Amino acid sequence: MEKGYKFFRIGLMIALISLISTPAFARSVSLKDAGAALWVFIIIGAIIVLLQLIPAAILFFTFIGTATGLIMKKKSQEKATAEEKMSLPGYEPVTAEK
Repeated sequence: MEKGYKFFRIGLMIALISLISTPAFARSVSLKDAGAALWVFIIIGAIIVLLQLIPAAILFFTFIGTATGLIMKKKSQEKATAEEKMSLPGYEPVTAEK
């Protein structure tokens, strides 16, 4: 476990050093001369990125629900077969009417 964590930290450090050493980060970015169009572009871009979270959340929770449903269905089938084995031959379970 600790060995895996050590490799994870080494990989993370290599990735961050590689990212910082790219030409995009070679000089600092000054936004004091940026116009209103840049700020509008940044705001609209942020809104578009945030709107993508809605279908992503729907897909994620659908996947979780499907996986959980399959697991529970499998467990309930195992439980049903165990109950069938416990019943006496010639007698079948009857549902109670309300």
